[in-house]
Amino acid sequence: MSNSTAGLSDAAIDVKGVEKTYRGRVHALRGVDLYVKRGEIFGLLGPNGAGKSTLVKILMTVIRASTVHGTFLGEPVGHKATLARVGYLPEHHRFPEYLTGGQVLDFYGAMAGVGRVERRKRAGPLLDLVGMSEWTRKKVKSYSKGMRQRVGIAQALMSDPDLVVLDEPTDGVDPVGRRDIRNVLQQLKAQGKTVFLNSHLLSELEMVCDRVAIMVQGKVASQGTIDELTQNGRRYEIELAYEVSTASGHLSGLLYGGGGGDVEAGRYVRLSAVPELEGAIDRGMLALKTTDPERVQPVLDEIRRRGLTIRSVRQVRPSLEDLFMQAVVDPTTGEAFAPGAARTGGRRNGGGA
Repeated sequence: MSNSTAGLSDAAIDVKGVEKTYRGRVHALRGVDLYVKRGEIFGLLGPNGAGKSTLVKILMTVIRASTVHGTFLGEPVGHKATLARVGYLPEHHRFPEYLTGGQVLDFYGAMAGVGRVERRKRAGPLLDLVGMSEWTRKKVKSYSKGMRQRVGIAQALMSDPDLVVLDEPTDGVDPVGRRDIRNVLQQLKAQGKTVFLNSHLLSELEMVCDRVAIMVQGKVASQGTIDELTQNGRRYEIELAYEVSTASGHLSGLLYGGGGGDVEAGRYVRLSAVPELEGAIDRGMLALKTTDPERVQPVLDEIRRRGLTIRSVRQVRPSLEDLFMQAVVDPTTGEAFAPGAARTGGRRNGGGA
């Protein structure tokens, strides 16, 4: 997805050609282009070893890129003063266990340069925002993992940042907690803040993100809104009221080359009844490659003309998980890229970190 026409004022993150090579031979990033708009919730996803954490650490100046061009909150990547406008929750964060939740926020707020009066004013509302107000005076050692995540999000907000970077924020959080965190993220967006998420929970990203990027082997394979990324995979599915094998037989008669199960399952071919459409049969379901409901009507009419009973008709789009699986599978072998393939160039699944 091209962002060449977007002005810098619209960009929270706008980087191109990001590369990172360790010891001259381990390629963690291979020319990453990434664009994040101000005021949106953006999700970064990819398999283990794709380079997600490396990219985040470069943006946060934890490590230095081999090559990077672009801006971070309007300043060149690596501009230290800009980090004061960023709230950050690392994936494997650890708070001193002898501190209480309130003390954690006070401590990290002080490290971020927030004055004492302002720290005291912000701590209570932030703990309430993440559902931890009743644990303000309890020590971190008594917290569950999910509770530590909640406090971690609160500390990332202590400096009232313009950009919030959260690495696996719902890791270890129960379904109720994940819903609460989604609500927090939506509130941050409503306040005009930009939220950058790195997560493995694809369903969570799909529910909350305005746009996503999928990283594979040290590169961004695709990025855009869910609607944009799923445009080519949208379809209508028609299910008949028969057993799967019987339904497949009836439906195959609607396709060129059908009638005897000669059409490969899942392969789109022209419809004999409506030649301007393509259809595919999979598990007794007829999928039509269209998003226009008007084009579906002649197919339904033909099915009824044949005396068949329609159980359901539904519009379907690929899920974020579908997009992810398409991106991480090597089209030449059909196998998933190995973890750490960005570093090793490996292709087979298994091993690595």
